[in-house]
Amino acid sequence: MNKLSLAVICALGLGMTAVSAEEADVVVVGSGGAGLSAAVTAAQAGKNVIVLEKMPIIGGNTLRAEGGMNAAGTLQQLEHGITNDSAQIMSLDAQKSGHYLNNPELTLTLAENAKDAEQWLLSLGAPFCHRMGRGGGQTRARGHGPCDGAPVGAAVVKALYSTASKLPSVQIRPSSKVTQLIEKDGKVVGVKVEGKDKKEYTIDAKAVVLATGGFGANAKLISSLRPEYKGFATTNQPGALGEGLELAKGVGSTFVDLREIQAHPTVIPVKGILISESMRARGGYLINQEGKRFVNELLPRDVVAAAVLAQPTGKAWLLIDDKLVKSNKLAAGYVAQKLAVSGNNVSELAKAMGVPEANLKAAMAQYDEAYKTKKDTAFDRPEMIAANNVWPMYAFQVTPAIHHTMGGVRINKNAEVIGVTAKPIPGLFAAGEVTGGVHGGNRVGGNAVADIVTFGRIAGANAAKAAN
Repeated sequence: MNKLSLAVICALGLGMTAVSAEEADVVVVGSGGAGLSAAVTAAQAGKNVIVLEKMPIIGGNTLRAEGGMNAAGTLQQLEHGITNDSAQIMSLDAQKSGHYLNNPELTLTLAENAKDAEQWLLSLGAPFCHRMGRGGGQTRARGHGPCDGAPVGAAVVKALYSTASKLPSVQIRPSSKVTQLIEKDGKVVGVKVEGKDKKEYTIDAKAVVLATGGFGANAKLISSLRPEYKGFATTNQPGALGEGLELAKGVGSTFVDLREIQAHPTVIPVKGILISESMRARGGYLINQEGKRFVNELLPRDVVAAAVLAQPTGKAWLLIDDKLVKSNKLAAGYVAQKLAVSGNNVSELAKAMGVPEANLKAAMAQYDEAYKTKKDTAFDRPEMIAANNVWPMYAFQVTPAIHHTMGGVRINKNAEVIGVTAKPIPGLFAAGEVTGGVHGGNRVGGNAVADIVTFGRIAGANAAKAAN
C-alpha cells in the first residue's frame, strides 16, 4: 500500500465509534468499494445499515486500485471529444477480453450503469476527470480518476466513507469478522460476527450484502485451482482470502468461473508492487532483456502477461519518460519509491537496465517513429498518445503477479445471489470481486472499479427494497 493510501485511511479511521444495536435493515459484509457503495445506497433509501469489516482498517483491495474507473458516454469523455463510445461497445470490449466467458447480461448491466455510477461518485466529492489513453483490451479511452493522476482507489474510498460517516443510519465496524450467514426458512436473516474482543454475537437483518472481495492473496486456493500459478507473488491486500465464498456456500449459493484468475503483467518482482496499466495507456512500452520491444502493450492483460513470461528471464522493462513523471502523481510516486532505474541518455539507460545499447536505441527510435506516424508497424499498437521520449527516462523491471479473481458467487443483474435451485436466495445479495460472471476469463483494466461501484449500488438498492 502506498503512503497516500495509508494517510487516507489513518485520516478516515478517526472518529469511528462502536455501536450497540444488534439488528439492522441491511448488513453489509466488507468495506471496500462494493460494500461502501451498497451501504451508502441502502442508507440513502432510508434503511439502517451495519457494515462489518474483518480487517482493522476499511477499504479492502479498493485501496490498491490505481489506474481508473471505466465508464462510457460520460460528460468528461464528451469534453475530450470522445463521442463514439457507448455501453454496447464497452460491453463488447469486456466480452472479447474475457474470451466470451462473461455472463453477457451482467457485462451489459455493468456497461449500462457505469456512467451513472461515475457521476454518483462525482456528486459525493470524488475529484474525477476523464483520463486519455486506453487500457489493454479497450477500443476507446474511458478511464476516469483523480485529475492529478493520483490512485483511483483511495479517492473512491474517501468519497464513500466521508459520505457514509455523515449518514446517521450507517454504522461501520472494523475488526468484525462474519463467521456465518444465518438462514431461516430458506431466507438469509442475519449474520454471526466475531468482534474485535473475539466474542461472537448475532445481528438480525432483513437483507445481507456480501462484498468480501476475491481470493487473490490465498496462495493455497489459487495453486489448487491453477497449479501453474504456484509461487506467484500477489498484488492483493493480505485479507483477500476468499472467506466470502465459504459464507455463501453455507447457505447454498452457487459459483461460476472460479478457475479464472488474472495475472497482472507489470509488477515489481519480489516486492509485489503493481505498476499501473495506466502507465502503458499514457505511452509506456515494454522492452525485454535483449533491449527490444516484443508485444503490443495495449493487448488484454492475459496476453501481455503471457508475452512477458515467454521471455527468457520471465521479466521485462517498462519505460516511461520524465514528462509523465512530472505530470502524474502515480508515476512520480513509483520513482520516489526508487522502483525504477534511469538514464539521461540511451547509453546510461541501457547500462542501468543491463541491455544492449544498440538494440535499445533501435527500439526507442522505432517507437518514436510510430508515435510520429501514428502507425505502429512493428506491433500494431492501436494508440500512440505520447512520444515518451523526454529524458531522463525511467525503466521498471516487471513480471506478472496474481491480481484479480474473476470467479465467485453467481449473481443475476439485480445482484441477487443464485442458489442451488437456480433461483435467488431470498435476503442475500452480492457485489464486487466476491462475485463471478461479470469479467469472464480476463478482466479489462478499469472495469473492477466500475464493477464494485455499479453492482455495489445495485446490491444496496435491491437490499433496501427487500428490507421493506
